[in-house]
Amino acid sequence: MAQQVKIFAGNASPELGKAIAEAYGTQLGDLSIQRFADTELGPSFNESVRGCAVFLIQSTNPPAENLMELMLMVDAAKRASAASVTVVMPYFGYARQDRKDKPRVSIGAKVVADFIQSVGTDRLMTCDLHAGQIQGFFDIPVDHLDGATVSAPYIKSLGLDDLIFASPDVGGVVRTRAFAKKFGAEIVVCDKMRLRANEIASMQVIGDVTGMNVVLVDDIVDTAGTICKAAELLMERGAKSVRAVITHGVLSGPAHERIRNSVLEELVITDTIPLKEENHKVKVISLANLFAQAIRNVVTHESISSLFI
Repeated sequence: MAQQVKIFAGNASPELGKAIAEAYGTQLGDLSIQRFADTELGPSFNESVRGCAVFLIQSTNPPAENLMELMLMVDAAKRASAASVTVVMPYFGYARQDRKDKPRVSIGAKVVADFIQSVGTDRLMTCDLHAGQIQGFFDIPVDHLDGATVSAPYIKSLGLDDLIFASPDVGGVVRTRAFAKKFGAEIVVCDKMRLRANEIASMQVIGDVTGMNVVLVDDIVDTAGTICKAAELLMERGAKSVRAVITHGVLSGPAHERIRNSVLEELVITDTIPLKEENHKVKVISLANLFAQAIRNVVTHESISSLFI
């Protein structure tokens, strides 16, 4: 008898959770999350999960409360005798804190990894970690999905000539090169210098973009300062058009206003984080089918890498 699969979603990812469940061919499980007067959270499953393969879908943005909610969900599932619990975290909060870049700071990504494992999580499924090496913080299996699986076909569908890809900073070169390889295209790099977080002091373009349709590639767009400044600089250097393809649309603070007023043709993001406001320049592509297929492959013990293009 095949193991029963049950999919639940937390408060951070209700729409994506529902879409993943539908794409998998089931309904989202019945889960209640009580909020007490002092704002403490109390999740409870309103159906049996005994002996089931349980998948809990929750992005962690904003990270603190959603992460705590998710960990309580894992604990509740384990105590309810689930056979296995897989955390499906489309957006992994704290991923940018993946190393000590100055003295006396924490490595937030490692703290989150330890937290996830401490409650008995059997497996993690996520997408486009800020640094792939974060997988090494875990002693459980990690399925690291590639957002380009859905965003690259969209760019191909535009039929753009003279295509070139750009990394908005030196750290994203490997990611941009992997994306460009799907098109057999070249890349350029926008080299930036920061004085402090979310504030750029200067930027320059390494490479020629004259007469080219440029696609900026990155994993996270937060305040959109970097991406908008890079787009402006690329246009000044003679680019024909600039658009951006980014997996996680955090879009904090002035991000939407910056994008509306920018030279970007469009910003293509996925639904790992719900879009907080409408923006005519922002296009959202769903990862629901990708996650559903990954869940199916995990359950049937098939290859996950076969999903990547």
